[in-house]
Amino acid sequence: MSKLDIHDLLYKVEKPARYLGNELNSVHKSIDETTVRFAFCFPDIYEIGMSHLGMQILYHLLNKEENVFCERVFAPAIDMEKIMRENNLPLFGLESRESIRHFDFVGFTLQYELSYTNILNMLDLAGTPLFSKERGEDDPFVIVGGPCAYNPEPIADFCDIVVLGEAEEVMVEIVKAYKEMKANTYSRRSFLEKIASIQGVYVPAFYDVTYLEDGTIEAITPNNQHAPKKLKKRIIQNLDEVFYPEEILVPYLNIVHDRVMLEVFRGCARGCRFCQAGMIYRPVREKGVERLKNLTEKLLASTGYEEISLASLSTSDYSNLDSIVRHLIDEYEKDKVGVSLPSLRLDNFTFELIQEIQKVRKTGLTFAPEAGTQRLRDVINKGLTEEDLRNAVEKAFSLGWNSVKLYFMIGLPTETYDDLDGIRDLAFMVADIYYETVEKGQRGKGLNVTASASTFVPKPFTPFQWHPQDSLEEIYSKQRHLVEKLKRRNVTFNYHDAKTSFLEGVFARGDRRLSKVLAEALKAGCKFDGWHEHFDFQRWMDVFGQAGVDPSFYANRQREYEEVLPWDHIDVGVTKKFLMKENEKAKAGVLTQDCRTNCSGCGINTGFVGGIC
Repeated sequence: MSKLDIHDLLYKVEKPARYLGNELNSVHKSIDETTVRFAFCFPDIYEIGMSHLGMQILYHLLNKEENVFCERVFAPAIDMEKIMRENNLPLFGLESRESIRHFDFVGFTLQYELSYTNILNMLDLAGTPLFSKERGEDDPFVIVGGPCAYNPEPIADFCDIVVLGEAEEVMVEIVKAYKEMKANTYSRRSFLEKIASIQGVYVPAFYDVTYLEDGTIEAITPNNQHAPKKLKKRIIQNLDEVFYPEEILVPYLNIVHDRVMLEVFRGCARGCRFCQAGMIYRPVREKGVERLKNLTEKLLASTGYEEISLASLSTSDYSNLDSIVRHLIDEYEKDKVGVSLPSLRLDNFTFELIQEIQKVRKTGLTFAPEAGTQRLRDVINKGLTEEDLRNAVEKAFSLGWNSVKLYFMIGLPTETYDDLDGIRDLAFMVADIYYETVEKGQRGKGLNVTASASTFVPKPFTPFQWHPQDSLEEIYSKQRHLVEKLKRRNVTFNYHDAKTSFLEGVFARGDRRLSKVLAEALKAGCKFDGWHEHFDFQRWMDVFGQAGVDPSFYANRQREYEEVLPWDHIDVGVTKKFLMKENEKAKAGVLTQDCRTNCSGCGINTGFVGGIC
């Protein structure tokens, strides 16, 4: 393969640093015929992809392997893609600047349903056939993973391999099997059959889907003797022993999360019934404090960063949070290294800890009540009360904060307009507490309360996976209601675009019949659909019409317990029986306790990891 000369073209694009490569801690290797070449593709622009922790982990993990070269590929921005197509330049790896057309693997992380058209567009730019059945012996294997891979069916026809679960071990096993077969004579099919028995590997072509007259699924059955009937995700048992990079790539330009990200634990024990991550990433596994201390020292030394983010689904649930935070402040305050704590819960963190963090760098305060009334918070198993919010903001305002963000969801199952009015009541309560708590002469710039409302999207492997999503008309009505109700000085209301949430709902619970929709959407020019300036809803509706597919069948339809769901052949450890039970408890407004204090019997403890919880 020859290296592409793109220097003259980069003068014509907005941010040429996106395409240069060669950043600090990037990896470069000599290449020969024995090298296994892997393109790690992120289906969005450089600034988004470089912020993704999973990319940093797998990039360095694969490059530690002998005779394996992993390169990064990001979706070129609109201006760069135009130039590439005008000059017949194929999609290339940043490290070698060679076309990925003849790499061994082209891998995509599936973080968001609205990135699917970017995946197809990148394959098209690479000159790789879109559909797996059209690829020949010289084409790369297209491999995907990430949270959306737990229902990969809408893009299954484009994928050769789907990785289910945590990828550190399974990716090495796949590459090792490929190296063994590459040294001898092999075919695409024989390789896929070899790896199909690896736990966490799903080969979509080895499964047939049949449908009933009403459009629902009749059955999902293996068509190859090497394919298991039920596919189990992979779990990393011990986070202290699994690979984690001691150096990470440092970008040339500002990215979304420009800092050291220190993963403190995986999983979540809370059991919010709308939250897919809280179900699919079970069980909870923590990193030890000593391991975190060691990683921090090496990561700061190898990057020069001045901020550490403690990453997890709910950082304040980390059992040694106080210990690690105080260590980081004591050790690195002199170097002006700040600490950020995303994913804090109202009911289990101390402001004393936050005050310690504020010594180095000021942080904002964000709370997520999710619903406006206690009734609805009990339905979704949020486990927070109005008193929790009251106590938190009283303490915050007394300690000098004057800006609070509140996150809510609208369209949740059983929601009424009384619940929407509860959003107004909570936002106004927070504003009232500020004026009750802070003396007039100490108010400085004054108060800012921001209430944000996203639209509920039912997701696979949650207790709400059977519920319909609100129609666009229902969401518009609720948004207008809140706009009127939340008119008050110092209170700002923001809401998410309902049309993108609708499309997300279609693909979140879709099946293989949506592949023809995606292929047509690519032809129609759909891409960067998660970006407001590029999203064209009418174009999508036209595509659905041309494909003869009703999107509301996937987004707005109530599903019965007896229905075969598109992801029923995948086992994430949380049983369908448990999800049904939680859905019934939701209807009754009954809470389920934190599973670390009282096992809820979800199935992960017995079916997967033998008592790790």
